[in-house]
Amino acid sequence: MAPTDLALLQLVLGDEELLATRAVTEAIERARDLEPGADVREYEAGTLTPGEVAEMLSPSLFGGRRVLILRSGQDARKDLVAALLAYAKNPDPDVTLVVAHAGGAKGKAFADGLRAAGATVVPAAKLKGDRERVAFVRDEIRRLGGRCTDTAAEALLAAVGNDLRELAAACAQLIADTDGKIDPGTVARYYRGRAQVSGFTVADAAMVGDVPAALEALRWALHVGVDPVPIADALADGVRTVARVASAGRGSAYQLASSLGMPAWKIERAQRQGRGWTAEGLVDAMHAAAQCNADVKGGADDRGYALERAVFAVAAARHGSAGR
Repeated sequence: MAPTDLALLQLVLGDEELLATRAVTEAIERARDLEPGADVREYEAGTLTPGEVAEMLSPSLFGGRRVLILRSGQDARKDLVAALLAYAKNPDPDVTLVVAHAGGAKGKAFADGLRAAGATVVPAAKLKGDRERVAFVRDEIRRLGGRCTDTAAEALLAAVGNDLRELAAACAQLIADTDGKIDPGTVARYYRGRAQVSGFTVADAAMVGDVPAALEALRWALHVGVDPVPIADALADGVRTVARVASAGRGSAYQLASSLGMPAWKIERAQRQGRGWTAEGLVDAMHAAAQCNADVKGGADDRGYALERAVFAVAAARHGSAGR
């Protein structure tokens, strides 16, 4: 890595702890790739004075690269901000200054000033919706050397929740325990005790006509004691969602999200699953899902068999759609 490839001013902007910590760690690693003995020092912005800034930024008698991490940049006082922005106009080529700033209104002038001075901005804001979290999971798997479908990422979110640290740990575990190709079946096997994953994995596979995958997920769920009711509910929800999205006509997921009252990622998934279906086929699938719900919730003698029969019926309705 050439010295010119190392940003001298970096602004880590956002309050998502995992992303901010990673950005700071990566900045340190890049500096140490360039110079293994680089001197790394960390400071809290709220406790620093301009005099201390001048000292920490002054050229070292012994030379060598330095990395200065300034945490909680939003807490910096006005005199400190002025000193740092003055430095930013002519930074020392042997110093990497990394400012972690939570974003938002507090200390905004400092962040804006660093940006205007040419600082490299590394986004670290909290992810706002499921679409961004799906992208995070997919990118995390890719970063670890694997591959992940959107539907697998959605299943992992349903299993683990929205905490990025837990999601990152789950991604690492999946990569360590598999061949790196992560699909909904992989997630179902690993998290087969989670009802919401098993149910929606069954529904997702049935809606695209993949009977073997749907039956495999269903049998795993029943084997580990998942109640059949949420599985039947997930199947009915899958059919209903595809039917609602199909009846809304063409349009982007974002255009349809407001009118349908659904998140965009769910609409995108329904649009993918809806390919090849006809209105008549969806009606047949809804009848099958309704019958399944009645059987499962009405205490059928073999609720597992009722679910299997529904999987076959939904897949047959889709294949029937393709043949019409």
